Amino acid sequence: MAQQDTDQQHAGVLPVDDEGFVIDTGETEEREQAWRRAGTARPITVVGNPVLHKECKDVTEFGEELQQLVADMFASQHAAEGVGLAANQIGVDLKVFVYDCPDDEGARHTGVVCNPKLVELPTERRRLDDSNEGCLSVPTAYAPLARPDYAEVTGQDEKGNPVRVRGTGYFARCLQHETDHLYGYLYIDRLSKRERKDALRQMAENEPRYAVVPND
Repeated sequence: MAQQDTDQQHAGVLPVDDEGFVIDTGETEEREQAWRRAGTARPITVVGNPVLHKECKDVTEFGEELQQLVADMFASQHAAEGVGLAANQIGVDLKVFVYDCPDDEGARHTGVVCNPKLVELPTERRRLDDSNEGCLSVPTAYAPLARPDYAEVTGQDEKGNPVRVRGTGYFARCLQHETDHLYGYLYIDRLSKRERKDALRQMAENEPRYAVVPND
């Protein structure tokens, strides 16, 4: 996910709170830097690339190859100045995303989720926020999109341990946005035809500030 206009050894297993949600707000700078130093930034795939438009494969192996992928994803996310990145955004057909994202209270959240699933919210928790949304795979384009201002995701961490992550505000939007990616949806797929056309126009009229993979 794009920002709004406004050593693996050190990553460790995130602690959980009394409700079983990961505590992903501690030592965020150190963890993000450790991952990033172990990785290599890759160019970002953009809308139209087939890998972005289909459901990704489940992660079943939690070994060194996945650890390196996660490190490369953190490096790629940082290079593109994003707050979240799904594996298919660097051309890898696996259900894994990373995030380094603030919530609306300014708390920084940093972590990894494999095989994510969004928890269905009861009606009383579905307050919608129609803030602007952007995407590294639709560079330079933004559009308002209504999403719940609270989200819960279940899945596994990079070592295969079960995790539950929750977020509010901007971070909730990030969790929903990245999970969407891994099931073949871009945020522009949730816009009206007119809004989608406008987002693609914005993308066509501007140059991305990071390396992308051109579509043939």
